[in-house]
Amino acid sequence: MIRSELVQRLGAANPQLYAKDCEAVVDAILGRLADAIVAGDRVELRGFGSFTIVETRARMGRNPRSGAPVSVEAKSKLVFKAGKGMRDRLNPQSGTSVSEPRRV
Repeated sequence: MIRSELVQRLGAANPQLYAKDCEAVVDAILGRLADAIVAGDRVELRGFGSFTIVETRARMGRNPRSGAPVSVEAKSKLVFKAGKGMRDRLNPQSGTSVSEPRRV
């Protein structure tokens, strides 16, 4: 789903809102999330997941084409960890346990 689809779905679910109001709501939410992440805050949406910043250290890498060593600078990475509700939706339990063999 892309941003414009999110705005359209929000408008379809709330017909009393104008499209520009839906767009303003989506922009405000995404903007505030982005501001918090850039500030170094942990952003957690219960049931969905959390966004955190992880600092990677400088290291020596390798150019895959030539094999020559290349220095890689330290940088910040954005990490998403799915929440329990999202993991349960992605991997529904089928009623069988992993430890017991499945009989056909």
